[in-house]
Amino acid sequence: MKLNDLCGDETSLSQDATEITGLTADSREVQPGFLFAALPGTQVNGARFVTDAVTRGASAILAPEGLELDSALSVPIIRDAAPRRRLALMAARFYGRQPATCVAITGTNGKTSVASFVRQIWEAQDLFAASMGTTGIAFNGEERSLGYTTPDPVSLHSQLAGLTDRGVTHLAFEASSHGLAQHRVDGMKLAAGGFTNITRDHLDYHPSFDDYFAAKMRLFTELLAPGQPAIIDVDSQGGEQAAEMARARGLKLFTVGRNGDTLRLLSSERDGFAQTLCVSLEGAAYDVRVPLAGEFQAANALVAAGLAIATGTPPEGVFRAVEHLKGAKGRLELAGYSPKRAAVFIDYAHTPDALENAILALRSFTSGRLQVVFGCGGDRDRGKRPQMGEVAARLADHVIVTDDNPRSEDPAAIRAEILAAAPGATEIGNRTEAVSEAIAGLAEGDVLLIAGKGHETGQIVGNTVLPYSDHDSVAKVLLALGGKVIG
Repeated sequence: MKLNDLCGDETSLSQDATEITGLTADSREVQPGFLFAALPGTQVNGARFVTDAVTRGASAILAPEGLELDSALSVPIIRDAAPRRRLALMAARFYGRQPATCVAITGTNGKTSVASFVRQIWEAQDLFAASMGTTGIAFNGEERSLGYTTPDPVSLHSQLAGLTDRGVTHLAFEASSHGLAQHRVDGMKLAAGGFTNITRDHLDYHPSFDDYFAAKMRLFTELLAPGQPAIIDVDSQGGEQAAEMARARGLKLFTVGRNGDTLRLLSSERDGFAQTLCVSLEGAAYDVRVPLAGEFQAANALVAAGLAIATGTPPEGVFRAVEHLKGAKGRLELAGYSPKRAAVFIDYAHTPDALENAILALRSFTSGRLQVVFGCGGDRDRGKRPQMGEVAARLADHVIVTDDNPRSEDPAAIRAEILAAAPGATEIGNRTEAVSEAIAGLAEGDVLLIAGKGHETGQIVGNTVLPYSDHDSVAKVLLALGGKVIG
């Protein structure tokens, strides 16, 4: 692609016909003909690598305004006050192909489930649909890892083009606070946006909760155009505020929940590990069986239904599809039963609110003791640790505090911060041992929740990713004891 086409009308270089063969913000990936984006980072500043990029064959440089560069550089330089946004727009032009209908889901908890549910609803209508987010890309029965909830814009648009080439017409994807704050999705053409909830998370990156919330709200205040649908769970924390922001932007507001004006939850009844909802839409009432446990999963299903309806799927087909939803991997997933028929669940809960919701969802299924195994990640928001310890100690009957992804921190120090707010909890640092001891101690009527890692298949210790999976650990212990593995 010519540089002038890549830049559009946004730069004085719009007449430059330099051939651009690729884009990257990593100088190590530069090949002859690439544009290198010298982006400022939280740990490494891309400006340090401009000379290296040119040496490797970069044909153009994208840099922040005011950045001092070697005056001897012989390649075109595009300067922009918002270089991350410019890179996203360039990536969209370079790859040039996106699924016709893309919906974005933001919020603290539930994004993965909602994206998966929307994909499943669309698939039930015989649409070629995919979902993208924390667990990777799912399409046509295939799943592959991405590494990030919201990929960098070059990777994102490469994936979008690839999905389009494979026939995908509908995509539901997770918009993380990092991805929104760093303008990774600014080049996407969105049909609708969804909001699940907002609770404390990622305050290791965002300077304040208000900044975190503002990053999430970019989906509604900047990226969606006036008149486009915003599907918001107004029962959730931050839901009413998100609705006000969407309304102020001129979006078509589609609220869901018990207080929803569009898709209102009239009643819900537990049905084993499922639940039956009565919902109203445009004056019509529908009875819908959601084959998943927990009020939060009902809320996720309503947001997903709203996104599908708002983008053209008939309500009857949506509600039929909801009755066959499968939970996303590691999201309050029934992993098996102990020899004494105690149920073992795996969940990705890694915030205080998510942990509380998961425990409360399982309480009604527990006639014995409700037990929880969890830990907290290193190099992440430390303020969550005592909060999660308090939640577990208050709501569970027995708590085992173990390691999650300690990263560069001392695992024992992380556990100590949790245990300070969890009196009576047991400490077992080795996660495999913690899972084994918890399952071995289960009695009839007990329920065990193993929280924090969900779908993950590795444990980050220092700079090393060690093979580890809660699913594998649970299966190994259950099979050894004569229990039953699900899935």
